[in-house]
Amino acid sequence: MKLLLTGFEPFGELDRNPTEELVIKIKEEGFEGVDIRSLVLPVVYESCFDALKKNMDEWKPDAVLSLGVAVGRSAISVERIAINIQDVAADRSDNNGHAPVDRKIDPEGPDAIFTTLPYRTIVSRLVEGGIPSEVSNTAGTYICNTTMYQALAHAKNVSTCRFTGFIHVPASPAMTVAKPHLASMDVETQLKAVKTIIQVLKEELS
Repeated sequence: MKLLLTGFEPFGELDRNPTEELVIKIKEEGFEGVDIRSLVLPVVYESCFDALKKNMDEWKPDAVLSLGVAVGRSAISVERIAINIQDVAADRSDNNGHAPVDRKIDPEGPDAIFTTLPYRTIVSRLVEGGIPSEVSNTAGTYICNTTMYQALAHAKNVSTCRFTGFIHVPASPAMTVAKPHLASMDVETQLKAVKTIIQVLKEELS
């Protein structure tokens, strides 16, 4: 299986992003029977999909799995749907300072696109493994949703790509030191979760 795995750089007031660490660790450690290509994407509306699209076209992966951090969530969230909108408050602009309001990702595209990940199987396997997990019905309207929408839309043009989707992970404990009321999950547990998801995809493709 050829897996294109993506995370994001830090953004806003965050000085770290666990998804950047996760994709690097997964690539370094490897995964038996899986050829992994890892990318760290910019948190910028206009360019978050550029490197992902290029690799989808040139490398022809069997699966595309994108990771993002959702501060405040307490479980691994498998996103069910991406919506065709970019909308964010001015104090939550992207890393280039852009803060669109009610802007379509693709003016000609559908209002929403569903993931092609086997999300029920993924959630069940994670819960069985003792990792909090849930199906989420909102990927937000920020960069994560934009990336998910564009990847799903483009996957229709990549004949090899059977699975495409997005996973939100909680903040890591280091990100919540000053805000202990916020939920967190250690990176090792997140790493175990991503490995479990990859195993599910591998089994589904075998």
